[in-house]
Parts: sequence; C-alpha cells; structure tokens
Amino acid sequence: MSPQAELELINGLQRALDSQRLRMVYQPKVSVRDGGLRQLEALVRWEDPELGPVKPSQFVPLAEEHGLIHELTQWGLRTILKQWLEWRDQGLDTCIAFNISALSVQHLDFPDLVERMCRALGVPTDRLVLELTEGATQPLVKLIDALTRFRIKGIGLAIDDFGTGYSSLMQLRQLPFTEVKIDQAFVADVPNSRDSRLIIQAVTDLAHGLGLTATAEGVETLDQLRIMRELGCDYVQGYLISAPLQPDAVKPWIQKFRRAWPAMIADEKLALFGDVEANTLGEWQI
Repeated sequence: MSPQAELELINGLQRALDSQRLRMVYQPKVSVRDGGLRQLEALVRWEDPELGPVKPSQFVPLAEEHGLIHELTQWGLRTILKQWLEWRDQGLDTCIAFNISALSVQHLDFPDLVERMCRALGVPTDRLVLELTEGATQPLVKLIDALTRFRIKGIGLAIDDFGTGYSSLMQLRQLPFTEVKIDQAFVADVPNSRDSRLIIQAVTDLAHGLGLTATAEGVETLDQLRIMRELGCDYVQGYLISAPLQPDAVKPWIQKFRRAWPAMIADEKLALFGDVEANTLGEWQI
C-alpha cells in the first residue's frame, strides 16, 4: 500500500469513528452436542462513502500503527455491550466475543477499563469473551498479570487461529485462556487429510486436559461438522452454521437453526445426499 493510500485509509477510519459509520455483525457459535447457541462473535464492518468496503485486515493493522486501536477497541466494546443489553431485553442471554489487539492489553489499566464499562451498563463480566490471535499473544507472555486480571474479573479469554504460530503449547501453559479456537485451515482439510484430523484431535484433547473448551472455526460442510463432533470439539463456527448476522437477524436465525439442526447431524441425511451439493452450503445455509 502506498503512503498516500495508507494516509487516506487512516483518515477515513478516524472519520468513521467520529461519525459512527462503523457497525458490528455477529457470527454464531453453537454447541456440537445440541446445536444450541453458545456465543456470538462480534465482527467490525466498515463501508466508506469514498473508499467503499474496507476489510478489517486492512484497517486494523493501520489503527495499531497510527494510534487508533485503543479508540477502535473502546468503540467496539461499547457497541457490543449495548447490543447485549438489547438482546437481553428481548429474552436472549448469551456471550459475546470480541477480538482485541495486543497493544490494548499493554495498557496496564485496560482490564479495569473493561470491567468499568461492563458495570456502567450492567452487563455481567462473564458474558464477555476477549479473543487474541495466537501471533498477537506471543509478546503477551510478559503481560500474564494483565490477562490474569481479566480472568479474576470473570472475563473469558480465547486464543484465536490456534495452530498457526510457533509457540502454541507455551501459550496454553503460561496464559490464562478459557478457550482454544482451532484455525480454519485445519478444519478445511479434515475430511481428506489424516494429518489435519490428528492435529484437531490432539488440540482438542490438549484443551480439555488443560480445562479449556475447543472451538472449530470455518466449518462450511456437513462432513466437517460431523468430524468435529466425532473428534470431541465443543463448539463450531462457520458459514455452515451461519454467515455473520445483523443484530436484528439473530433471534430469527435461532428459530430456523433449531429446526435445521437435527437433520444436519443425522447420519441418514449425510448418506442420502452423499456427494451431491448438499454436502456443501447449499441446502443448509440459514
């Protein structure tokens, strides 16, 4: 990216923050045991009037580099906590996960800030899960005290994209995570790759041995879902379950998915469709 394009992007992000043009969508995570909704992952979306849709992979690194990440993180936390209140008033009580930057955790008062935001709005801290990518957690071994304070406050911690870094086992041993999210690259290969299957089985067993839950990311086919159940993963997330949803679409999705779940996991359905397109998203997208 040229310096000029980078400057336009960061200026556009600042305008979006100032004018409330960012929005959140929410991707469900469900239990492989019963298909019940267990968590919603909040994902930032930005569509600029001049730049068009801008991916988080483009603007988040720039926000980190140019000092906007803390403002972006606080906006995100305020947005999801207020959304949790709206859902609670509608009878929906679930957890919300939100990805945070390593730079935010480096602020010594960040755990206290998050707790104050929860208290100010009346949101129980145990309804919030903060996700950190495996690569981002590598410098955080030095900040174990800050992460431990999140856990003391009842806030969950998930290690995202697990298996793509170089010090995975050290991360799990040293840092107070509550959840491991298995990278979608392994999930995508699992129907045809013995190695991916062995890796997912090993990570799941390791997570359970350490008292953590295991979530498979990027589940897009019925085969992948079936195998995740066989391997003992606790939760699944991906386009087979649902694309990211607008806030007002979550409750209707719950009703539709509840009806679809029994057929999705039925062996006879898998056998019936075999190699036909129903083994991909087609028939099952909600």
